[in-house]
Amino acid sequence: MEIKKSPKADLEGKKTTRLLIGFVTVLALLFVGFEWSERDIKIDTSEAIADVVFEEEIIPITQPEQKPPPPPPEAPKAAEILKIVDDKADVEETDIASSEEVGEKVEVKFVPPVIEEEEPQEEEIFQVVEHMPEFPGGMAALMKFLGKNIKYPTIAQENGTQGRVIVQFVVNKDGSIVDPVVVRSVDPYLDKEALRVIKSMPKWKPGQQLGKKVRVKYTVPVTFRLQ
Repeated sequence: MEIKKSPKADLEGKKTTRLLIGFVTVLALLFVGFEWSERDIKIDTSEAIADVVFEEEIIPITQPEQKPPPPPPEAPKAAEILKIVDDKADVEETDIASSEEVGEKVEVKFVPPVIEEEEPQEEEIFQVVEHMPEFPGGMAALMKFLGKNIKYPTIAQENGTQGRVIVQFVVNKDGSIVDPVVVRSVDPYLDKEALRVIKSMPKWKPGQQLGKKVRVKYTVPVTFRLQ
């Protein structure tokens, strides 16, 4: 039996047509590509480039410091001219009469010497020395003395006031306590009681520097605490 093909199913007949369509499409694209150039693109350059302002740095002109001219040299002093008097020249002689020849008494006045009194210089007060001052018996004895002699002010007790008052004073060469001041206050009544107790302390063992007794500034905290 012979097989017959339908003209519509023949693919070989359309091959040439499709090939021509492809060539035409490629040529059209190439033509468009060659004709497209940068001449057709318009760019607005009115605001693209701004004027560049170059600021010139003004360098101050350095001028050498003008020093005042040196003072003129002092004129040489004129040399003293010694006038030589001739031996034959007449020179008036002045006679000085003594008290015996005149007959007058010579009064001798006694002028007492002036003695300038030197003002006593205050001795230096040290902050830290080789051997610091010490309360008799040490710090434990000092705390015991403060606790035994402090009398809590009644007003401070009623107000519930408590705290630590720091007192500073000077220990003299003989161990005595002078110039106590409150450097940290809590309450006027507590401050007053702390100063009273510090002033009532016995003499301390004085501080020493280079083997000599010196005046030393010392600080002691006085604690007030309600039980």
